[in-house]
Formats: sequence, structure tokens, C-alpha cells
Amino acid sequence: MISLPSLDTLPAQVQRVVGPDANPKMQLVAARGILPGLRAGDIVTALCLLARSATAEVAGTAEKTLASLPDTLLLGATGTPDLASAAVDALARHYLHREDVIEPLLRQAALDVETVEHLAANGSEAVTQLVATNEERMLAHPHLIELLYTNRHTRMSTADRLVELAVRHDIQLHGIAAWKEIAQAIKGELIPEPSDEPLPEDEFFKETAALAEALVAADEEDVCREDEQGAETLLDRYEPLFKRLSEMTVSQRIRRAYLGTKEERLLLVRESNKMVATAAIRSPQMRESEVALIARNRAVCDDVLRIIGSAPEWLRSYQVKRNLVENPKTPVTISQKLISHLRETDLRRLARNKNISAAVQLAAKRQLERRT
Repeated sequence: MISLPSLDTLPAQVQRVVGPDANPKMQLVAARGILPGLRAGDIVTALCLLARSATAEVAGTAEKTLASLPDTLLLGATGTPDLASAAVDALARHYLHREDVIEPLLRQAALDVETVEHLAANGSEAVTQLVATNEERMLAHPHLIELLYTNRHTRMSTADRLVELAVRHDIQLHGIAAWKEIAQAIKGELIPEPSDEPLPEDEFFKETAALAEALVAADEEDVCREDEQGAETLLDRYEPLFKRLSEMTVSQRIRRAYLGTKEERLLLVRESNKMVATAAIRSPQMRESEVALIARNRAVCDDVLRIIGSAPEWLRSYQVKRNLVENPKTPVTISQKLISHLRETDLRRLARNKNISAAVQLAAKRQLERRT
């Protein structure tokens, strides 16, 4: 929670317009930014406090004024060395994509970590670069690394450096579901030095994201076509995306799986590299319809099926449970556990299914006997 400055630390003119006994008409004038004789920082602080006024008109007017400050006042305020944390936070949120505003704000003594978290989660590429340069702050508040990693505007090279920083200092980022795979992948890769300009790998990562986004409107349910024997053929329209993903490093593919589109996840979950495949199934973007497709897929590794079969949120779906049991690649212990949840018609079909293991067939028959 951003702390507000106490009234007795503010100039007398500010106290008169924000105090409990302030005249409403005077407050409305001040909310328009008309506070002659005050420093830029004090004007912005007054506007921040007025934006929290119980009077809707005053609060709304102050908020609009804050969002459209003239550059002379705005940049004058950011250069005020003792700017209140509430004012720093307000300016950071209103001018999120102004690098010339954010850079001096990040040097403010009263900068609150909550403000930095907002910048890390929502900032543009330039802003995330500014936030990521302070390694001391990253180590003190590892959640910032999580926010930067999951912000799609953060450069890939910057994300790699932050992951390597966390791994080097033995920090576990529990807010990233695939952290185990991400940390393992970075150990085998060269980490580039910080650069003012995006590196070729950063441009490649962005171009791949743009290509994937262009495929989002496709009508296909899956990226591959499967024959009766379970052999898969990649659909032609996904060939360019598949090629680009295959040219990426392991850490880059994992981040695409984490941030990317459905089509990217469905391609990456089929990876022979288990780190990439398991990171894809752990993606927070993964949807039930995708999991149902993956659960029936005989091309995915058993580790992916084991993760699905151990996730309560996915096992609430009957289709996911049925697809797992009918998939011969699913570990037998998981299939046997799920059989009791299946309907009688599905149990009868399983009992006759020659493609699944004898142990699962037998479990289906016994479950039928118990019910009859």
C-alpha cells in the first residue's frame, strides 16, 4: 500500500487545500492544477491527495489534471529529489510509457516497491529495461524478476540475464510455474552482456511472436493431423512457425511456451526436449480445451501426461480424464486411478480396447463388474 505524506510535512498552501477543513471551491480550483507559487513536486503531491478526495468532482478533476500535466511541470516534478512516494506512484502509472518520466522516478528516494512492480508488469520494452538494470533491487525483491519475465515486452536477452541472476544467487521463483525447467535450461546457455539496443535474438523472438499472433484466427482445432495409427502430420500453415521455434534456444522456446499462443503451446508440448514440453503444459495460458487435446495425444512424452494426471484443476474435466485413460502413453498408475470416474459406456469400450495396456483393460473390466 502506497503511503501518503502526513499533512504537517507539506507546505502551508498545500495543507489549506487538502486538509479536512479545506474549502470545496478552493479544492476544485487546486484540482485543476492552479496552485501558484508552489514547486512542481508540491503541486503534483497536492493533486495526488486531491485525487483521493471524498468529493467526486474534486477527485475526478485532480485525476484528469494528473493525466495531462504540461511537460515543464511533469519533468520538473520528476526531478524533485524529495518527491512523495504517492506522487511517484501516480506519475509512474499515468506516464507508464514515457521513458523520460520513468527514468528519474526510478531514482527517487521515496520509490515504493509496489510502484516498481507495476512498471515491471506493465511497462514497455524501454521501461522494463530501466527496471531490470537495478540488480540489487531484483535480488531484494525477486517477485520483480517474475513480473519482468512474464511481461511480453521484456526483451528475451534481458529475461535470460534475470533468470541467470536468480539461479546464480539460488533464488527460487515460485511465481513462475515452469521455474524448474527455466532454471535448468539457462545453465547450459551463454548469457549476453547488457545492450542499449535489442540483440538479434530479441528481434527474432519478437518476429516469432508476431508470426504466431497472425495464426491465431485459424479454424483448426490442432496444429497437426493424426491418422488412425496415431502418426501425426503438421498442417502446412504452421510450418513457418514450427521452423522458427526449432531454431530457438531451449530458454527461448520455454518462454514462448509460457507467453505465446495456443498454436505455439501445441507445437512445443510435442517437443522431444522434455524441459520444453513440460514447461509448455505448465503455461498459465493453457486452457482446458488444449489440455483435452494433449491428453489424448500419443506423440507427447509421458512426463506431460503425468503432469496433467496430477493436476486437480484439469481433472475436473471429464473429457480430460477419459482422454488420459484411453491414451496408451499415459502412465498406468494414473489411468488406473481415473478409471473409477468413467461412465459405463466408456468402461465397456476400454475393456475391448486392444491399444491400451492389459493392466488398464483389466481395471476397466473389474470396475464394470463392481458396478453390475
